[in-house]
Amino acid sequence: MSTDTATENPGTADAPSPGVAAPGTSPTGHRRLLTRRDRLTLALMAGVPTVLHVALVWLTALASIALAFTTWDGIGFDSIQWVGLHNFTELFTNNPQFWPAVEHNVIWFVVLIVLPTPFGLFLAVQLDKRIRFSRVYQTAYFLPVVMSLAVVGFVWQLVYNPDTGLINSVIGANRPGHYIDWIGDPDLNLWAVLVAASWRHTGYMMILYLAGLKSVDPSLREASALDGANEWQTFRNVVFPTLRPTNTVVLVVTIIEALRAFDLVFVFNKGAQGTELLSILVTNNIIGESSRIGYGSAIAVVLLVISLAVIIPYLIATFRKERRV
Repeated sequence: MSTDTATENPGTADAPSPGVAAPGTSPTGHRRLLTRRDRLTLALMAGVPTVLHVALVWLTALASIALAFTTWDGIGFDSIQWVGLHNFTELFTNNPQFWPAVEHNVIWFVVLIVLPTPFGLFLAVQLDKRIRFSRVYQTAYFLPVVMSLAVVGFVWQLVYNPDTGLINSVIGANRPGHYIDWIGDPDLNLWAVLVAASWRHTGYMMILYLAGLKSVDPSLREASALDGANEWQTFRNVVFPTLRPTNTVVLVVTIIEALRAFDLVFVFNKGAQGTELLSILVTNNIIGESSRIGYGSAIAVVLLVISLAVIIPYLIATFRKERRV
């Protein structure tokens, strides 16, 4: 029976199955996953951002490192002169603003760690309890983070206004002879700016910790409750240790925020009279009246080195953890 069938339909046994191309022929019934137009679109979408990133970030960073060893007034490339380590020597020994700026950046970091970070954790713990209107509270606390630091600076300028500001009006310091100049007083302006920065940083920390709390296994809390632990003991002994990765991210983010602080101070008083920061010194030397681009680049390199000293260990620890997993 099988012999007759094979005889009546010659070539049936050797015919390729549907969807399988015969040797030496191109596949039929299938289209290419990416057409020429798709490849061109993909190349533009990936290539243009890559070129812009390399040109605006990496090339400028390398140029700043090279210019840190030169003197240049920004007028013509022929005026660039190599001076070696002279800019760094002058920066560390003869600049009366450098070490106060470093001190202010350190104070900025300490304040952000001590005040808004624990308060952000407290808000995250409360919101994690799924209280009523938690979404409204999250939006309200996170709103300052969405606003730019320049806008935050303008808002707090109104709050600190000596005549009509909220603080002076509440404490009665808006009368002649009783004025408190929160922005102009060198003993107060740094702390006034830090209050505004903490107001914004609290919402940032709240969101980071809230994301970390959402990843905590509920069974750990249930087991702790069955063992008789109260809410504080559960948080201290069970929940907080599981937030170690979040704490690492919070630490790195806070250090970066302390080093890149610029907008808020510049809006307040352009970094003068007790609010000097490294970023302010970079700006004043590069785009100021003196146009000491080489000297300003040297300050930027110092800021870059400090940032890398924090970021590189964090990246190494992260990559090691991923390899173990």
